[in-house]
Amino acid sequence: MPDIAPFHPQIVHFVVALGFVGVLLRLISITGRAAWTRPAATVLILVAAAASVAAVQSGVQAHGPAERVPGAREAVHEHEELGERTRNLFLVVAALEIAALAVRRRERLARGMLIASAFGGVAACVVLYEAAEHGGAVVYSYAGGVGIRSGDNEDVHRLLVAGLYHQARVAREEGRRDEADRLIQELVRQVPDDPAVALLMAESLLLDRQDPQSARMALIALAVPEDNERLVLRKGVLQSEVLAALGERDSARAVLQDLKQRFPRAERMIGEALQKLE
Repeated sequence: MPDIAPFHPQIVHFVVALGFVGVLLRLISITGRAAWTRPAATVLILVAAAASVAAVQSGVQAHGPAERVPGAREAVHEHEELGERTRNLFLVVAALEIAALAVRRRERLARGMLIASAFGGVAACVVLYEAAEHGGAVVYSYAGGVGIRSGDNEDVHRLLVAGLYHQARVAREEGRRDEADRLIQELVRQVPDDPAVALLMAESLLLDRQDPQSARMALIALAVPEDNERLVLRKGVLQSEVLAALGERDSARAVLQDLKQRFPRAERMIGEALQKLE
């Protein structure tokens, strides 16, 4: 089979959408209402079953890099097992749908098979939900696939940058200022020419090293593009915090009032910064 690992997220979403909608329509159809739901459910369930086969195959092909992430192996295997159970259940449901088509002239028997399909579909959707939840954990809790799916070196580097940033934030929130400072310094080494990272370094000087004077000098030396409203605002707010830490609260207010006039759309953000000076 061709390598379809890069398409695993797309294929999985087809299974989720088609599977849930198909089973819902099957449940409606067995009530005898909305006759159109009967054939529609059959089509969606059969396509979902076929997609589940492709989803499992693409997942098996894609699991290597995610599984090699330290600590991720068990989570990846649990996701795979649930995916295989989902596929198996949808194949059973699909078989019931096909059997119901084969005996459609025998209405009572066909109806019984469709009822069995509906209950089997509910079970399949329950397991599908669990598989999707575990897949989300692999992606969002273990970074399985994040930054590495394309195989592009720049994407992997972005993953490292994101990890350094988020870990530094967590360390700071937990009061581990030395660790936060170390991580931000590494972030600067990884992305030395990014003004947003330079702002993070100035912020770290203020919050982690408790050195507002050095933070002030860093901000004076930092030029941000004037057409980048977000960075200009971030720099201005950080300047006000540095000035406040140096005891120059009037100057801090002046900086914020200037920002308020220049960027009226950011009134809420600037207002919150002004409140901190009260």
